Amino acid sequence: MPAASYGIHSVRAPLPSRPVRGSATGRPIMALLDLLGRRMALRILWELRAARLTFRALQQAAETNPSVLNTRLGELRAAGIVAHGPQGYCLTPRGDALLHVLLPLHVWADEWTQGLQEGTRGRRRKAGAAPRRGD
Repeated sequence: MPAASYGIHSVRAPLPSRPVRGSATGRPIMALLDLLGRRMALRILWELRAARLTFRALQQAAETNPSVLNTRLGELRAAGIVAHGPQGYCLTPRGDALLHVLLPLHVWADEWTQGLQEGTRGRRRKAGAAPRRGD
């Protein structure tokens, strides 16, 4: 896939063995994190989780503009995560496997959030509590 061009800067799809943000060597995990960290990448995967979508349907579902969507789809296709066929865009088997790997991370993030919220409530309670004898 050719690199997208932005003036004097060029943006290439992050793939293993190429330098990516945070890694001069392009270690596979760093390339994946760079790809998934790009604007709308995870949203596109999420919207494609259950059905094929045309470009317009995906644009509407992801609530993004056509330029960002086109760029991201090109990167996800180059990475072998998304494919395009006559009925629209879909996850490849590799993309589907990626979503299954990300789901436990989603559960962890929800538990993390809950723990942070409980910790905040506990600190508030302690801060507003009457001082104990000897304090």
